[in-house]
Amino acid sequence: MRLSRMRTGVLSARNRWSPRVRIFAMFFLYSLALGGIFPRLGDLQLSMGIGEGALGAALVGMAFGTQIAFMFVGPLLLRFGHRAALLVCIPFLALFETIATLSPTPLVLFTLLAICGLAVGTIELVINLEADRTEHLMGRRLMNRAHAFWSLGFFFAGMVGAGLKQANVSAFMHLCVMGILVSAAVFMLLGKYRQAPPRPEHGVPAPRFVRPTRGILAIVGFTLSAMMMEGASIDWSVIYMRDVFGTAPFINGLAFAIGALAMALTRFFADGYIDRYGAGSVARLLVLVLGAGVVLVTFASHPVLAILGFAFIGMGGSVMFPLAISAAAQMTDRPAATNVAALAQLSFITFLVAPPILGFVAQNFGIRVSFGLGLPMVVLSWFLLFTLAPQKAKMGGSQPKKRSHNECA
Repeated sequence: MRLSRMRTGVLSARNRWSPRVRIFAMFFLYSLALGGIFPRLGDLQLSMGIGEGALGAALVGMAFGTQIAFMFVGPLLLRFGHRAALLVCIPFLALFETIATLSPTPLVLFTLLAICGLAVGTIELVINLEADRTEHLMGRRLMNRAHAFWSLGFFFAGMVGAGLKQANVSAFMHLCVMGILVSAAVFMLLGKYRQAPPRPEHGVPAPRFVRPTRGILAIVGFTLSAMMMEGASIDWSVIYMRDVFGTAPFINGLAFAIGALAMALTRFFADGYIDRYGAGSVARLLVLVLGAGVVLVTFASHPVLAILGFAFIGMGGSVMFPLAISAAAQMTDRPAATNVAALAQLSFITFLVAPPILGFVAQNFGIRVSFGLGLPMVVLSWFLLFTLAPQKAKMGGSQPKKRSHNECA
């Protein structure tokens, strides 16, 4: 009798955290696998004996592979399902990031990161679809909180990377052990996951290439500062601390981790503030915080100020892109899926061009200047804040004022 009650308790506990907490788990485990390599980019640079420009060009490989996956992986997901994709792609990503730490040249690193990008693109599609579908079934906001767990995974990846670097553990051994642990957790937590049913209105997929409208281009302009500075912090924060202040390896990795933690906390609590004060007011504050972070990192005279700047960058850029997705979905000129696809495709170009541009600037003018390039982008975001409500004047009384939960990204 007691054994039966224990089994019932275990089953009921599983039911309490499924599927919502499984969504959080897949975001966290994916980012934990993905984020392992970024605190060790400085080690890769030194082992290959290359400058920031060559490293930046090599980093384009992951974005390139991700874009290829976005374009062609859809039919495979329909055939094999989301659970199989996660069980294969997260360990696959961890494996090839581990191999990438042994790259002898930038070309080899580019190729291995492009292979990683194929897994990244597949996982990104799966987890965001699952979060969106689960959010629709629950009838409550979920997407920002799910992305908070993604940022939390980056925080833990950064802290582990910083600690192991300080302990002189090689990048290969670090990522090898992390990959084994993450893969085991994936099979334990997601092995019996059942994908959520698709929304009825998502029967017709968006085309692979979508022509942007003027409204979409304006929203893309709003997101550029967040996309650029998030990528810069991920790729270059460790190298920035090393080159500018010559701090210990743990402090270098701490800059990466603190930025991710600030982003996670902001995303976790953002929905309540958006509901209370509105998307426009929240976005205005975030743009100011992001600008303060860029100024601090660009002109910091002490490592503490620089780390504070990375925290502000993480906080300021945390939900600007999800807010932009919501604005694109609410536009009435085309189907929501088409506008969201156009926004995602154009915004992703930032990740393609930012690493080599920032690397070239860092190599020729200094890494502070490369972060300073974010200042004009922040000013642009400020003047494009109006794009978060592009249809407000047109909707009038013909459309309901209340937004459905499933439009929130």
